[in-house]
Amino acid sequence: MKAELDKNILIFLLSAIGLIVFPHVYHIPPAVFGFFCLLLGWRFAGIWKRNWLPKMPVILLLAICGIGLLYSQHQGIFGRDAGTNLFITALGLKLLEIKAERDLYLISYLAFIVAASQFLYEQSIAMAAYILLVCCALLAVLVAINSYKMQTSAALKTSAIIIAQALPIAVALFILFPRIEAPRWMLFKDLHQNKTGLSDSMEPGSISDLVLSEELVFRVKFAGAIPPPNQRYWRGPVLSYSDGKRWTQSSFQNPLTRPSVTGAPYRYTLLMEPQDKNWVFALDMPQEFSPPLTLNAAYQLVTSDRHDKRAEYQVTSYAYYNTGSLNASEYKAAIQLPAEPSDKIKQLVGQLQGFDGAPDNFIDQLLSYFRTEDFHYTLTPPVMDNNPIETFLFQTRRGFCSHYASAFVYLMRVAHIPARIVTGYQGGEMNKVGDFMEIRQADAHAWVEVWLKDKGWVRVDPTAAIAPERIEREISMDRRTSYGIATANNYLPRSAYDWLKQARQLWGSVDYNWQRWVINYDNKNQSSLMSSFGINNLKTMVYWMIAVVGSIAAVLCWFLLYQKPKAPDNKALLFYNRFCKKLSKHGLFRGAGEGAKDFAERAKVKLPSLAKDIDRITDVFIKLRYGRSASEEDLQQLKSLVALFRS
Repeated sequence: MKAELDKNILIFLLSAIGLIVFPHVYHIPPAVFGFFCLLLGWRFAGIWKRNWLPKMPVILLLAICGIGLLYSQHQGIFGRDAGTNLFITALGLKLLEIKAERDLYLISYLAFIVAASQFLYEQSIAMAAYILLVCCALLAVLVAINSYKMQTSAALKTSAIIIAQALPIAVALFILFPRIEAPRWMLFKDLHQNKTGLSDSMEPGSISDLVLSEELVFRVKFAGAIPPPNQRYWRGPVLSYSDGKRWTQSSFQNPLTRPSVTGAPYRYTLLMEPQDKNWVFALDMPQEFSPPLTLNAAYQLVTSDRHDKRAEYQVTSYAYYNTGSLNASEYKAAIQLPAEPSDKIKQLVGQLQGFDGAPDNFIDQLLSYFRTEDFHYTLTPPVMDNNPIETFLFQTRRGFCSHYASAFVYLMRVAHIPARIVTGYQGGEMNKVGDFMEIRQADAHAWVEVWLKDKGWVRVDPTAAIAPERIEREISMDRRTSYGIATANNYLPRSAYDWLKQARQLWGSVDYNWQRWVINYDNKNQSSLMSSFGINNLKTMVYWMIAVVGSIAAVLCWFLLYQKPKAPDNKALLFYNRFCKKLSKHGLFRGAGEGAKDFAERAKVKLPSLAKDIDRITDVFIKLRYGRSASEEDLQQLKSLVALFRS
């Protein structure tokens, strides 16, 4: 390659590599990313200042520094993060070793691996489009390396055509190729992956931290009727034990008795986002579901499958149910108190007829007490480190759903009425474009279950008495704004905000279908899809795959190989042979199978004074012979150049 051509290809290659590594700024340690940027910038400077490039001893020292940097991050030897850091560091170091065309190939292949590693972190359709574009640029580098004086725009166009030609076969293989799940021993645990969400314990105010988060938890698509907002309780961990401040799950697991259900069912598909717990949030009360889901003793769905990847489940729930009676152990766990209640607490329970009235009446009295007294619902309650329940009831009277749930259960238990806290999510925002519901961390909620004779566990939500809009209204960004969370609605006209909301829902619908039908396309979904076409075994699937891929390949081959003979083509060869005949007078004979480019390079060595004319004739001939945009004017130009050439 010529020096000038090397310069253009290097700029092209380094720019593509920079675009490939850039998204990893959110995934790798800042030190590793900074080290790579230093190496990339150094190599960029070396394009114009070759003497600035490091010698082998310096490169060896940089390699040792890179190894030390990787070791200092303590991210292990195996796994996603360790492998990504290693590849990015190796890519940066290899950039300083570019000496021959072979190095360009090696760096390009290594860059493709780094590009693919991005999907280990993010699998959105936007990221897929971005990686496709940067890989197109990287492929254009390979095209430019193997082309003669091809411009950047032409190389990009050629690489785009190659990718477009490969996409049909890639789609066919994606749909038909047997899905093979990796064995569990090959799944490296990522110990540094942070996920936020509900915990298996609760303190006053702990859930309020989540209401500021728009992180998606799961999406739901209903097969029929959609429950009203006041029935959208997505059940999570059930907390029965309290030490006076923290509520945790009871260590006692009693045998599960399936509740009896009545009324119309709600059938829906859950698409759970990756999380660090094996919880699956379903509407009260889940009744029909398939493995790997199971229902634990607290009527919470859990999965035995991997919970750190996106998963889809089919569930049927009933809004009206009866869980039946309690045994002695369940009753004891449901009335547990951390200590003897104070006289003020007993006086309040007595005032509300908790000791001598029916449980239903005490529940109504307590809800009325919260509603009529000076209680307030807030996301920023005062700190209550010591004796938080009494402080909330008699002093601050300001709290989030966790405060009201804790106080309600405590007062129920003082009255010897079994009660417990249920955490999960309440509500959800309906995406009208895709006709599915999105539940986010901001929808985190805590409510109460009280056990009543002949009814079993009954849901009671004290928050509804204080902030009914938290329960009754459709969950939306408007509601979160009313709670004091700054959104675009605070600063934009209503029409602009509505437009942004529709755009957001449209994008959410596209992303939902991408996640469900592409990212979550596993062996189960493939089997279901293939069965609809009558493909019920591996042998039939392989036949289909061969037939579809073969058909696509045949069509592509026809377009690629069949080209109408170009009128100027034979004449161009005739004029070029005249040019070769003139060079033969100086002992320059074109060898059998020798390309025009190689022959020109050999001729220029022997006739340096005619190098410019030789290049011009060769360029026009290659364009006429192999190019797609050759014209009659180019043929006339070649004829004129050959006629004027004097060796």
